[in-house]
Parts: sequence; structure tokens; C-alpha cells
Amino acid sequence: MAAVKDTPAGNVVLLSGGIGGAKLALGLDRSLSAGALTVIANIGDDFRHLGLAISPDIDTLVYTLADLVNPDTGWGRRDETWHFMAELARLGGETWFRLGDRDLAMHVERTRRLDAGETLATVTRETCQHLGIGSRIVPASDSRVPTRVVTEAGVLAFQDYFVRRRAGPVVSALRFVGADEARPPATAMAALGDPGLRALLIAPSNPWLSIDPMLAIPDLRAALERARVPRVAVSPIVGGQAIKGPTAKLMAELGLPVNQASIARHYRGLIDGLILDHADAGEAAAVEALGIRAVTTATVMHGLEDRVALARFVLDFADTLRRG
Repeated sequence: MAAVKDTPAGNVVLLSGGIGGAKLALGLDRSLSAGALTVIANIGDDFRHLGLAISPDIDTLVYTLADLVNPDTGWGRRDETWHFMAELARLGGETWFRLGDRDLAMHVERTRRLDAGETLATVTRETCQHLGIGSRIVPASDSRVPTRVVTEAGVLAFQDYFVRRRAGPVVSALRFVGADEARPPATAMAALGDPGLRALLIAPSNPWLSIDPMLAIPDLRAALERARVPRVAVSPIVGGQAIKGPTAKLMAELGLPVNQASIARHYRGLIDGLILDHADAGEAAAVEALGIRAVTTATVMHGLEDRVALARFVLDFADTLRRG
């Protein structure tokens, strides 16, 4: 992929989940100088499966920034094969969570190192180095903060809800186990407190399932609240629907209107600006009535050009907030 570097200096922090966040992360990575971007990644989806430590959002970010991601799905490896899963099925094993042959190497190596006492932040940092990624990808915590989904079918582990049951059960609440005691890695806190920080961004990831597990960690949320740099979120909702995933369904089940004002209220006190798609220009006034600046652009990212264009728009908008 060709790099399209941005000119103004300054480091940037992005809070991100998986697919949608990874697209914006790629645009930022290609727009900023090497090392200027720190992505703090959701770990609420992390779990142990078949004895392996799986970090879905971290892996999607790593594969995307390393140009290894499956372009058709937005997750997993390009040119993947599935011999392991086929043999596991023959043996009667659990196949509801699919692990490709190439992808297995990531999980096996991560598990080996975590079980040897290394931290998730260290393993992730060195994985990025091995794959030639210039930006930093940092887990929100080295501690486990698993998401539990309270549904009509009972309290479900996140992957049980999201993958095995395809986000079907009606949701009434979310819990982030261990968040109160979790601490962000030192690299995350250093990035958030960097005196040269240009902007603090929230990706168009699911606010409740991907961003809230991070915001539930007290030190991380406090760092966002006290930040004195432009704080900008990109809405995951376009025309009353989520581009991908169950955001709109979840909002409705939680009794929230599926609109931009709901997104703004959710992030109120944590952001200064919200970026909407052109399709939602009519909702900008409702967002601004909440004391949050609202602007519109094309937020649906199909290819690298769209991702770079949105990244540069986000950075330019943050710069206008700084000057304002």
C-alpha cells in the first residue's frame, strides 16, 4: 500500500474496536509519520478457546496495518486455509469459532508467551515489530476485562453472544468484569498524557460493545476526561443503521433512539466533536444542541482511498477544534 503522509506534526491516539476501527486506523497509519499513531485496542472480546488466548480486535488491527487482513471479511488472514477446522470437525470438536491455519500461529505464539508470564502489551508490541507495523497497537489493559452480555437467554460470554448466537438474543445490559481493578499499560497512559498529543480519537466502532469496555477502566476514562487536546469521535451509525455489526439492534434493545444524538449523549463529556456521514446532515443540529461540534463527510470506507480521506478529514477537523 502506498503511504500518503500528513504534514502537521503531533502524535495521535485512537480508541478502536475491530473492523470499522481498523479501517480508520489504517487511514491514520498511512497519513501520519511512522510512530505517530497509538491505537488503544478493545480487549472485552478476548477469551480462551481450545486452550488458546484469542484477542479478536487486536488481531484485526494487526492484520489490517500489516496488510495481511482478509479483504473480503475485514477480519482474519488473507489467503487463509481451513484444514485445521476441517480436521477438528471430523473429531467432533467445537467449530463455531473459526480459526484459520495461518491465524493459528498468532494465537499459539500469544498463548505460549502469556503463559510464560509476558504481558499482552509486550506480546502485541513485539508482534507489530515483527510484522513491520510502524504504529503502536496497545491493549486497553494487560488484565482481563471480559464483556458479559445480559440477555433474554441469560448472561452470556461475549463470543457466545456475538459469534455462536450471532447477536440474536435481546440485550438488556452489559457488564465488564474486572474493569474497576484493571489498569492501562504504561505505554497507553504515556500516549494519552503526551505533551505533543495532537488529537484523541474514537473510531466508528460499536460504542457499547467495543469502546465501553475500555471506558470502564477508570484510569483510561479519566485520561480522556481531563485531556486538553481535541477529542473527536466518528459515528458508527449512517442513516439509522450500522455499517457492520449489531450497533443499531443493540441501541434499540437498550431503549435508545437509533440516531446521532444518542451517540453524542453516550460520549458527552469525553468528546468535543462528532463526525457524521453526509446522510445524517439533518441530525447535526441535535448533536450541537448537546454542546458537541458536528460536521459531516463520507464516513463509509470501501477502500484505502476512502480510509485515508476520512483519516485526513478527522485530523483536519481536530485541528480546527484546537484553533477554535
